[in-house]
Amino acid sequence: MLQKRFDQVFEIMKQSFPEAEYREYSEQKKLLSNSCYRLLTEENEQNEVTGFLAGWEFESFRYIEHLAVSPNIRGGGIGKRLMERYMKQTAKPVILEVELPEDEMKRRRIGFYERLGFCLGDHSYVQPPLRAVGQETLLLQIMSYPAKLNPTQFEMVKKMLYKEVYGAPSAYAHASNN
Repeated sequence: MLQKRFDQVFEIMKQSFPEAEYREYSEQKKLLSNSCYRLLTEENEQNEVTGFLAGWEFESFRYIEHLAVSPNIRGGGIGKRLMERYMKQTAKPVILEVELPEDEMKRRRIGFYERLGFCLGDHSYVQPPLRAVGQETLLLQIMSYPAKLNPTQFEMVKKMLYKEVYGAPSAYAHASNN
């Protein structure tokens, strides 16, 4: 059952994100055995996954790596329900990454998170590659709930994400500061 659910999650991931924003199948599946990794799903009456939230639980914050809903049923509140369920599970701050607000869809995505209470950060942030071969870094921004991160908090979050989520060498975090 877990295999079928993971395959459905991965299919939605492929339909919802550019290839640079998710791992290869085997690497993504390997995360299920990581004690910090969490996968919440929403399913329909046929037990098919219609949306998912993939996150990480750290000592001082939670991080949402992916949130996606099956493309043919977006806009029906599934993403909001998943977010609210995840946010209510703890009092820890919640962190996520968003693309820069360069077009209407990206601005709408940021607006969705703002309506849930997230704050868009001011700090420059570079996402390390998720795939081993032929991938560039990605310029993103951090959003946080319930408050905007101060510079010290941002550096702590960035260091933890680079180490635990991306497996990036610590030197990478220093090189990405601009």
